[in-house]
Amino acid sequence: MSTGSPFTTVDELMNLLADCADVWDMPDRGGDPVDILDHDRQCAQLLRRDHPEDEELQIAGLVHDIGHTLVPGDDAGHGRHGAAAVRGLLGERVARLVELHVVAKRYLVATDSEHAVSLSASSRRTLTAQGGPMNAVEVAEFEHDPDFAAALTLRRADDAGKVVGLPVRPLESWRPVVERVAARSGR
Repeated sequence: MSTGSPFTTVDELMNLLADCADVWDMPDRGGDPVDILDHDRQCAQLLRRDHPEDEELQIAGLVHDIGHTLVPGDDAGHGRHGAAAVRGLLGERVARLVELHVVAKRYLVATDSEHAVSLSASSRRTLTAQGGPMNAVEVAEFEHDPDFAAALTLRRADDAGKVVGLPVRPLESWRPVVERVAARSGR
């Protein structure tokens, strides 16, 4: 898949996810302590545990950082790139959550001092490029977004899913869930 093309099949998406093994959010591996595939599977697994009924949220967790692979080095835009790539295959809600996981970080840093302190070094480093903490107007607007609560849930899983050596289910175990979400979105 080229960086400008949306996914049209589950196989294309699963292949890209598999290609995220041993690919890091920072080319020098100075970012998160786990590769993108491990991180995304950890996020999805946390979301499955805490929100077993919300498969769209789980799949948003599974694909939320693919934008790092699609357009390497664009930390500020990785949510938008990932959202654009999955929108047609996985639907609007999954795409919005992928895009909003960066927005949710900005919100949490602006409204929760404990969250701000607990960010990984990589997340703190990229925060400036992503717009920094929200201002009061942005906070109020985001709080009225219909996907506000789910975006915060995804963000918290994103922040928690960076554990070296955490056992997670194999990527292929997610295929049936990806297929169901794609089928519900009309694919």
